[in-house]
Amino acid sequence: MNIKNNCLVIILILSRLICSAQEKRGANITWTTYEAENMKTTGTVMGPKYDPYHVETESSGQKCVKLSDNEQYIEFTSAGNDNSMVIRYSLPDSREGTGTSSALAIYKNGRPIQHYKISSRYAWLYGKYPFTNNPAAGKPRHFYDELRVTGLKIAKGDVIRIQPYRQKGDDAEYCIIDLVDLENIAPQLKVPSNSLTVTDKAFRGNDTTDDYTQAIRNCIAKAKETGKSVWIPAGTFKITGDIILPANITVQGAGMWYTQLVGDEKLYANVNKRVRLKGNGSNIHISDFAIIGKLNYRSDKEANDGIVGSYGTNSAISGIWIEHTKVGMWIENSINLKITDCRMRNTMADGINFCVGMAGSTIENCTARGTGDDCFAIWPTTFLKQVFSPGHNLIVHCTATLPYLANGIAIYGGEDNKVESCSLVDISQGSGILISTTFPTENQDKSINNNFSGKTVIEDCDIKTSGGFDHEWDWRAALEICTDRRSISGIEINNLNITNSLSNGMSVIAKNVNDKIGLLSDATLQNINISKSGIGVKGRYSLFINSGAHGSLIIKKSDIRDIKNESETFTITK
Repeated sequence: MNIKNNCLVIILILSRLICSAQEKRGANITWTTYEAENMKTTGTVMGPKYDPYHVETESSGQKCVKLSDNEQYIEFTSAGNDNSMVIRYSLPDSREGTGTSSALAIYKNGRPIQHYKISSRYAWLYGKYPFTNNPAAGKPRHFYDELRVTGLKIAKGDVIRIQPYRQKGDDAEYCIIDLVDLENIAPQLKVPSNSLTVTDKAFRGNDTTDDYTQAIRNCIAKAKETGKSVWIPAGTFKITGDIILPANITVQGAGMWYTQLVGDEKLYANVNKRVRLKGNGSNIHISDFAIIGKLNYRSDKEANDGIVGSYGTNSAISGIWIEHTKVGMWIENSINLKITDCRMRNTMADGINFCVGMAGSTIENCTARGTGDDCFAIWPTTFLKQVFSPGHNLIVHCTATLPYLANGIAIYGGEDNKVESCSLVDISQGSGILISTTFPTENQDKSINNNFSGKTVIEDCDIKTSGGFDHEWDWRAALEICTDRRSISGIEINNLNITNSLSNGMSVIAKNVNDKIGLLSDATLQNINISKSGIGVKGRYSLFINSGAHGSLIIKKSDIRDIKNESETFTITK
């Protein structure tokens, strides 16, 4: 074969690989997940269960393993070469609702690696939304937390054993394991050229504490003045106040596994003493660090911590890990913002929410697990002044799993928003994807109306074991269209696979509160495959239309086997 033909073959192979990568649904997962119930164990396999308020329901695949004493274990063989581990675990709460403590021991090929302290202080909520920490309220949720471990050396074929290491003073009576993630993380990044380092004495002064709040502020101010970037090296940096991000600033860490901005547990009850990075301008670039909050309750009267604010035009957020904050990211008034390669874990509310005035912005290759509200949401509300007309936003190649309230992806209005190539798995407290008018999108004098317009597109997505019981609402469908109070026009749902729905596979519903009736129109389903609906609750369907729904739906080239239409004012056309 000549050189020209060789080049042609190489081009064809590369083209196929690129196409294959582009067709993948969900985020590019760089870790391998090992389910506890599939491991060798001397513990008790629990589940499956699908009703609310059970730890099994909040577990991956609705199964988990309970280890009741120091002698019980889970054990599995590594399928690759890895250097980090995440263990998703649940400890019981205390009677007072303040959590219990224990430890986990990790063994490799029969030899101990280390033991690690764990706690349920940042888990367990009770009662009605927005919940309480008091166990007397009943209706428990948010059972799980996660342990991150780095610096390991695990080779393919190594046998990993995990078991409780409860010692004197530890008060957890058991430990439940849901899953273990193994990952081969890249080495820490090196300091970039033309940057200022927050640990330099010029920014620390004579401060010898571990609080780096003012040092980072000083470094940002100097970087803004000199046109340089801000570098946060590997390490743990206590943050006890807002970090304001002005226009034209770049803040970079050594990697989400190496640079950690951590809250102070003793101060975290003060809303002004939390880890909060607040955008306040355009052309802001932040990347490659973790935010570890210390929040263990939800109050929607309090400001969000995590990453918040406005990022103006042409900003970027990438490679950020966020946990134990109220939200991961709550973003407003930004256009052409790119959020990529971020991980939201165990927040008290949303993972990432595009809120007021979000336009032409993208959430790509991000994952969310264990969030306390929608994993990813677009909500064009108006409680702040709207700078940009909201719409044309994209959620693409993202993976949402295991929120303990609400949905995997939710769209509450706006123009021409799109969800593409996403994976929604184990959404046991709501819908995998929700399209809804439940929340307000108008200002008080109704001069601004951000209800659905143009085309809202959902395509090339997979939804598995989703559609659970939403808090004091009802069983949600794996994909649900909700026209409460307002109409929705212009929906295209294409190339969707829905499997093992806990309730209905798809539904169109409306409750028509206060005689406000919504209408669904110009809505099309094409190439939709729905199998095994109602595995968690009996009497459910592949497609369900409730009696309050009004409007119409067109179905093309789809495998939707059982349809139940209870509405006399809703038409389905095949």
